[in-house]
Amino acid sequence: MTDDHDDHVDEAAADATAPDADRVVRKRRLRHEAIARRKAVPAGERAEAGARLAARMRDLPWPADVRETLTGDDDDEDGTAAPALDGVTVAAYVSMGSEVELRPLLAAMLDAGARVLVPLLGSGLEVGWGELRGLADLHAMDAPGPGRLRPDEPQVATLPPEALGEASLVVVPTLAVDRSGTRLGRGGGWYDRALEHRAPDAPVVAVCWPWELLDADAEPLPREPHDLPVDGALTPDGVTMFV
Repeated sequence: MTDDHDDHVDEAAADATAPDADRVVRKRRLRHEAIARRKAVPAGERAEAGARLAARMRDLPWPADVRETLTGDDDDEDGTAAPALDGVTVAAYVSMGSEVELRPLLAAMLDAGARVLVPLLGSGLEVGWGELRGLADLHAMDAPGPGRLRPDEPQVATLPPEALGEASLVVVPTLAVDRSGTRLGRGGGWYDRALEHRAPDAPVVAVCWPWELLDADAEPLPREPHDLPVDGALTPDGVTMFV
């Protein structure tokens, strides 16, 4: 789902006889380019970027009822005071490889009292969720063979796809996102299937590197009928909402 390889890209979909072949081919090219640039980012820079994401937690688009639970001094110089998220469910993910490191943000949410759900992939592309109680609960889930990396998972009971409906905020990975909310995923369609079960009023925010948030005048990303848009983007530079 979130690895540095293209194992989950549907190669068959790129058949030149397909009606949407141009869009599919462009998606594949954009994925390859994004992953190549990410691999050039030093590990130290990824770690620093993760800390900057965590510092942006208060800026995320919490729904109105959740915002009422936010605490902390707005005048803090570094803006990192943790909001109180007791009783709030957040769906997120565990970063891996060249993705922006998400563990500091996960830890900040947990420390603030949030209930954090992360994907459990089962055999590979099954939609399921697990409750993450602490970063120490994460275990490596790499599949056998080269190029079959998988995100770490907690060893907990698998919750059904409908569990996503309990989340007040959904945080997802992306390789790129444009200002209309079109998100470039890995090609397996996991999040398109998963997001069908989110609550209608739960914002979806895509996490990426600053250069992966396209400028307003950039060519839009290719979107297919099954591609579900996101509501905003979170980069180490801040939060950008599209509506």
